[in-house]
Amino acid sequence: MDHQKNFDKDNQPKEYVEKLVKLNRTAKVVKGGRRFSFSALTVVGDQKGKVGFGFGKANDVSEAIRKSIDKAKRNMVYVPLKNGTIPHDSQADFKSSSVLLKPACSGTGLIAGGPVRAVLEAAGATDVLSKSLGSNCSVNVVRATFEAIKQLMDAKTVAKNRGKTLKDLWG
Repeated sequence: MDHQKNFDKDNQPKEYVEKLVKLNRTAKVVKGGRRFSFSALTVVGDQKGKVGFGFGKANDVSEAIRKSIDKAKRNMVYVPLKNGTIPHDSQADFKSSSVLLKPACSGTGLIAGGPVRAVLEAAGATDVLSKSLGSNCSVNVVRATFEAIKQLMDAKTVAKNRGKTLKDLWG
């Protein structure tokens, strides 16, 4: 039974970093007063290049967070990281939020604002420059960051698209 200590109910090892980006409380006015509900935006990553986000709503804070973490684990994407940074520049929009990601040399650190920083930290990036432009709605900024991540290509993809080998590309 000892070997099952670090497994959760989905039979996956607990190796994910979970970050709460935003917790929002909304009120519905009913005859007896106000009825509160909560929405949570979380980012989940393994700090080795996989990251996902989830949005959950419930009448209880812990339930909303749990739902959002479950959704985040279901839609993970791969970030092609090399030496803690991304391979090339990327800019993407979602609605009126725009995110610009740039690679940085080792030692620069993670220069990013709240929602973008949460995504990149969960992915395992250590040296990235970023700028969030337009709307600062955290849900849309996270979605724009994921759009920018999806545009990133790793060296193998670039080499294949150009019809070259990795050795030709890197020299």
